[in-house]
Amino acid sequence: MFMAEEPLAQRMRPKNLSEVVGQEHLTAVGGVLHKVVASGKIHSFILWGPPGVGKTTLAQIVAEGCGLPFRILSAISSGVKDLREVIKEAEDSGKQIVVFIDEIHRFSKSQQDALLGAVEMGTIVLIGATTENPSFEVNKALLSRCRVYTLKQLDEAALGSILQHALASDAALAGLSLSAEALQILLFAGSFDGRKTLNILELASNETGERPAEISKDQILKIAEGTALPYDKNGDYHYDIISAFIKSIRGSDVDAGLYWLARMIGTGESPEFIARRLLILAAEDIGNANPNALLLANTTFDAVQKIGWPESRIILAQCVVYLAMAEKSNASYLGIGAAEAAVRETGDLAVPLHLRNAPTKLGKEQGYGAGYLYPHNYAGGLVAQEYLPTALKGRKLFEPGNSPKETEMIRKLEAAKANLKK
Repeated sequence: MFMAEEPLAQRMRPKNLSEVVGQEHLTAVGGVLHKVVASGKIHSFILWGPPGVGKTTLAQIVAEGCGLPFRILSAISSGVKDLREVIKEAEDSGKQIVVFIDEIHRFSKSQQDALLGAVEMGTIVLIGATTENPSFEVNKALLSRCRVYTLKQLDEAALGSILQHALASDAALAGLSLSAEALQILLFAGSFDGRKTLNILELASNETGERPAEISKDQILKIAEGTALPYDKNGDYHYDIISAFIKSIRGSDVDAGLYWLARMIGTGESPEFIARRLLILAAEDIGNANPNALLLANTTFDAVQKIGWPESRIILAQCVVYLAMAEKSNASYLGIGAAEAAVRETGDLAVPLHLRNAPTKLGKEQGYGAGYLYPHNYAGGLVAQEYLPTALKGRKLFEPGNSPKETEMIRKLEAAKANLKK
């Protein structure tokens, strides 16, 4: 049996745009990447899409099609020093170099800033690849210098085409075919990730004896068995992990919160994504029971944007521990929900005249602002006055939670208002 040294996914890597499957909106005649290669006029851009759809391949094809040197850096293992070396190489040679940065969303702000000058001057052409929304994960200054092209998740037809091409053209797969059931199992096991799907096919082919032979679903299942469920950033398992993470912190289980955090770190989740979820949780589940929770979560979000992996895990862990141990209240979350329900129920109620803005003479003549009582002119900054529309007068939208702090805050406010009415 023929044995190849290179992995199947590498052997099947397309050599030109016409061989790329599933991204025809970019690669077909008239598509933006086709125009770039045809004209030889290249610009910096970011490829945004799920794993295994051909981001690295497209970058390499475009660079080679434009006749430019191609350098690959990984945001996981490369730093500012590596960037500067490539930039210096381009400056010394006097020729543009295409720099491909895989997982660019993992670069810290300082690392991304190191690219700005070289991209602006045209010393290098930057092609970034990310599975995360660049609007959130790439700093605005760098993003403004790049165009963003979205790659599509490979569908069944695209992956089927890739697999059939591999079976028909690769020497190591000669004499093999896939049963219909095996194909379906393979697509699921590979999470519609082209690279992963080809890897599973190659492993299954190594288990097959005499040729010709049909690879069965049992052989695919055997290879896929024991493989962790895919942490596809758009898949169900991704959201299951996040759900477990949030519910553990909401339930004040510090150990579980740290465990699910570690699971997300291990799968390459972006620190900014995790920090955003903690920021939402601080407001939704802790609220005014401990207002410092929101401050810490916001500081955490700012910090991880500057730091990046692996140090961000410490900052995130500190925030997780604090939020898990904090008193909980979802009163603000329920309050805005009740307010939104009231708006849906009553529609656009008129603003009471005494609360309206009166910037013009006509507004004043119509009574806008008339009768408004300025609270700061009264003891304690409180005055008996209605602020809701007439149809909602007296409607209670906010109820304090069980937290002592929130309960005490509202108790004091209500007591002061009660004295005003007397």
